[in-house]
Amino acid sequence: MFDLVLGTNNAKKLIELRLLLPEDRIRLTSLAEIEGSIDVDETGATFTENAALKATVQAVHLGRWVLAEDSGLTVDALRGEPGVYSARYAGTHGDDNANNDKLLAALEAVPDDKRDAKFNCYLCLSDPEGNVRLEANGTCGGRIARSRSGGAGFGYDPLFVIPEYHRTFGELDLTVKRALSHRSRALRRFVPQLLRLIDSL
Repeated sequence: MFDLVLGTNNAKKLIELRLLLPEDRIRLTSLAEIEGSIDVDETGATFTENAALKATVQAVHLGRWVLAEDSGLTVDALRGEPGVYSARYAGTHGDDNANNDKLLAALEAVPDDKRDAKFNCYLCLSDPEGNVRLEANGTCGGRIARSRSGGAGFGYDPLFVIPEYHRTFGELDLTVKRALSHRSRALRRFVPQLLRLIDSL
């Protein structure tokens, strides 16, 4: 059994990842379950840089394998904002309501056909010495609605419309979301590489 630390305290991300990783091969632990884990400053200018920072710094601190991810929303009409600031777009980290309000205000004058957006997920695996061993990314395209809809998910999910379904991530069944999400797409690329790496150790 390969012992892997997920470099986040976000319980919802942990649930998503546990559903996608083979539980007979990988034991996944979150930072919330580890005494002495640290908060890593996300000072990178890109999702890739932040994922690498969170993985390598935490791995060296804990002396364990760490899988970190950085994800966020990029909106075409806002020249890629909120981007790496997605979780703290309105100022306070993790204030979903304030972040959604700010996004709606920023797009108020933008017509429906110009509200294209993308969810991005970048994964990084670090060994206990702080070496990046694997990286993968995934994206999911959609558009920003004019008001929230649906209570499922978190973050910008109630505003992110999947055009093919005419529903937001906040309305979609978790099974459908898992098939479509940026995190799922990144993990589908990542997991086969991880299993090959485990076999080679």
